[in-house]
Amino acid sequence: MSKPKQILNDPKKSVDEFISGLLLQYPNRLQKLQNHNVILAAEPPCDGTAVQLLSGGGSGHEPSHAGWIGNGMLSGAICGGIFASPSVASILAAIRAAAASMKANSGILLVVKNYTGDRLNFGMACEKANQEGIASRIVVVADDCALERTKGITGARGVAGCVLVHKIAGAASVAGKSLDEIVAIVGEVNGRIGTLGVALDSVTIPGAETINNRLDDKTIEIGLGIHGEAGMKQSPLLTADEMAKEMIDTIRDFGRKNEDGKIVPLFEKGDALCVLVNNLGGTSNFEMSILANACVKYLEDEANNLGCKVTRLLVGSFMTSFDMHGASVTILNLSCSSDELVSLLDAPCDAPAWSACDIWKADGENMTSIRPSSKERPEVAVDRDAKPAIAIPPLNLPSFVESSKALVLRAVKSLGEAEAELTKYDTIVGDGDCGITMKRGATEVEDRINNGGIPTDHPVTMFSSMADAISDSMGGTSGILLELMFRKMSSTLSRCDSIGVAEMSQAVQAGVDAISLYGGATVGARTMLDALVPAAKSLVETNSLSDASSFAKIGADGTADMKVASAGRSNYLSEETLKGTPDPGAMAVSIVFKALAAVP
Repeated sequence: MSKPKQILNDPKKSVDEFISGLLLQYPNRLQKLQNHNVILAAEPPCDGTAVQLLSGGGSGHEPSHAGWIGNGMLSGAICGGIFASPSVASILAAIRAAAASMKANSGILLVVKNYTGDRLNFGMACEKANQEGIASRIVVVADDCALERTKGITGARGVAGCVLVHKIAGAASVAGKSLDEIVAIVGEVNGRIGTLGVALDSVTIPGAETINNRLDDKTIEIGLGIHGEAGMKQSPLLTADEMAKEMIDTIRDFGRKNEDGKIVPLFEKGDALCVLVNNLGGTSNFEMSILANACVKYLEDEANNLGCKVTRLLVGSFMTSFDMHGASVTILNLSCSSDELVSLLDAPCDAPAWSACDIWKADGENMTSIRPSSKERPEVAVDRDAKPAIAIPPLNLPSFVESSKALVLRAVKSLGEAEAELTKYDTIVGDGDCGITMKRGATEVEDRINNGGIPTDHPVTMFSSMADAISDSMGGTSGILLELMFRKMSSTLSRCDSIGVAEMSQAVQAGVDAISLYGGATVGARTMLDALVPAAKSLVETNSLSDASSFAKIGADGTADMKVASAGRSNYLSEETLKGTPDPGAMAVSIVFKALAAVP
């Protein structure tokens, strides 16, 4: 096997060295956030008066996302390792830094590609920021047309269309739009865009011992992901015209939802289109122009009954996959878009990847001895031991201190006692660690309740502290999902005028909704949500723990009859393996609600 030839030093330091090189190229525009691989605008867009946009993900997709920092696009980018989601800590640090540069709490918008790690990590940072009083929202871009709409809950991947979302959302921010208005505009873009890629050779990541030769000399892959994931199909080598036709037809047929919710072709004859032809990393400019020509020629050809008008053609490197030899095509339908959206797409932007080289400024004939970009911006100081500055509304819950402590202790005790039962179920339909993981979290919560580490005098601080305990002890997907739930419950209650039984029930519903939003699962996916969703719904309707417990049990027991799992480890298993065994996460929920209902 051949060893790859790459321009590197130590692969482990490649992201750090990439950032250093980027700062030298743009000495007046960019700064690194101290202690984190986060790059920020040296001066916030609109002098800190507008909504700030942050994005990011794994490194290896350059110029995404740091190349889009500037007025009219992003305020900052969080860089993970090669093809790895950045940490919650770095994302949160970026949010704090952006918020600190704002003159008003206009809000932070996180633009995330549809990958589980990004959704969870950005989602967790978003909720933590909201707990700290920083108004934050998240939008997910899922423009890939390679996967069938009905394939699981993961959904379409986020690929090069994300760049156009940056552009339009960034222009909306500069135009003074509110956070909610920008979220709505992104929704419009997401509903009118589609992308598909083709690779001639797969990606070989920095530091790999051998070249990735999964595709031989005569084979290409259609519909692959930006991390080298397998595509919709392999094919013999096609001409540029044939590649263009394959990609465009697939994007058109994948379609969009019209106002009635019906799937219709993404574009029709005569529509005006914005077409982005994206270099996946290892394709020559010569080839890119040939492919761009083929795309426009096919789209505008009256003979093939398309006859569209490509009024905006963007060709270059926008969302790469390190050195992958290939390209993707993104199509945004402008004819079914609002005039405002088109205007925002065309608005001025000074992000480095869209403009001329950033020149180091000279002071007369004498060059400044130190580049501005060589000075790290200090990380926003946070007292790690201080409690979050969140509102504590008055309580309308008699004897809350005594009852809350009794409820939590009974719940965690029941989880600990059920460890063997949950482990048995998870050994059959999972990886065997559900019972141990749940018990580990339960034990930590119990210890902190008993030693005062979790205050029980107010639900806002109690649920926040429970989230901390889960974060420090559980791990795994179930751990982060439960942490998300309790953080959402805490932040939801903190915004209430006062807290009674109804508000507590609504907070549970909000926490369950957060699990579905960030985890991507819904009822019927054979997860803990099959018990949580009906239990939360019952709580909101009746405020009765006994009724909620009954619905949780019905939901959990029902997972044993589900033939297919579309989320979690069970997604890999056959119908025969799943048959008759309930989902352990749903059973854990049922056990907890039964324990809660039994407390006098």
